[in-house]
Amino acid sequence: MDLDISWIFLGLPAAFLLGWVSSRFDLRQLRMENRSNPKAYFKGLNHLLNEQQDQAIDAFIEAVQRDPDTSELHFALGNLFRRRGEYERAVRVHQHLLSRGDISESDRQRAQYDLAMDFVKAGILDRAETALRALLDTPLAAQALLALLSIYERARDWRQAAEVSRQLDQLGQGQFDTRRAHYLCELAAQSKDSAEVKALLQEAVACAPLHARPRMALAQWLQSHNQAQQALDQLLQLANDLPSALPLIASQLGQLATQVHQAPTVLALLQTSYHQLQSLDVLDALVALETQMGKTDGRAHYAAHLHKHPSLIAASQWLAGAASESPQQALVQRALDQAVKPLRRYRCAACGFEALHHFWQCPGCQAWDSYPARRVEEL
Repeated sequence: MDLDISWIFLGLPAAFLLGWVSSRFDLRQLRMENRSNPKAYFKGLNHLLNEQQDQAIDAFIEAVQRDPDTSELHFALGNLFRRRGEYERAVRVHQHLLSRGDISESDRQRAQYDLAMDFVKAGILDRAETALRALLDTPLAAQALLALLSIYERARDWRQAAEVSRQLDQLGQGQFDTRRAHYLCELAAQSKDSAEVKALLQEAVACAPLHARPRMALAQWLQSHNQAQQALDQLLQLANDLPSALPLIASQLGQLATQVHQAPTVLALLQTSYHQLQSLDVLDALVALETQMGKTDGRAHYAAHLHKHPSLIAASQWLAGAASESPQQALVQRALDQAVKPLRRYRCAACGFEALHHFWQCPGCQAWDSYPARRVEEL
């Protein structure tokens, strides 16, 4: 059978026409979808900017339903659920992203990290740790390590926290020496092995030689093991390197000075420090040491302090040092003691949490080194 070439020439224009019509139809449908999707997306964004999270979630769900293949909308929706405290819905969104086979490797890693953050916010720390450890060989390793550090701090797993801080140092994510010194001190406080405690504290001092806590902890350990001279040497070195920490160690300095018969040296240090800092803790230690040396009546020091600084704490100390006490004076003393209790507290500079004792990590906001070495009245 002979092929009729004329049919080919007649069919080509028809095929071209059908292709053009179908392409126009596809373009029209694509334009309609593109018009509807941005409209729903920007509607959700507008609600989000106006802090209307419920309406924003509804708009993003609508956008996701119209275009379920858009990963960015899933990320936005999952993060909204997390911020709203709807952790189960956030987990489902991010697990759905991880189950898809058409997303890029970077988006998969991002979904893995967001899933870990969902578990962290929900308090499921073991699953969060597993999800984050899967990212340690990825470009998100630094973020994963920072999140792991937070988890180990919350769980008070100080050994793991110390190891993660070393890895962060190696990645150049900042200086974690001081934080690691805190972890080592916490480990020392938990240990029952005397040799291990000393080794941990010495390592902490090596990590952060200009930080107060490691030397203070080591001095306390040395003092408890009848090594008063070595303990005093540690505190004197700390006072020389970090004078602002002297209010925290002034009382212990006075005790050690009496034990090793170096009271004049320590007294001169306390006098110099008091003139510089005007700290009531230093003044208390100074008065106590002078009293032990039989040098003077401490009331004169508190009276001199009151001339410079109106202080209820100093007034209470001055009144308490009176030679004789009348019934009226006892009433005034009792009222003053009650009034100064809140003034003797320490206050976190980050969140304002007040405590009777100086903390290295705030019990309120968990911030490290947020407590100044001064009482509330002195701030």
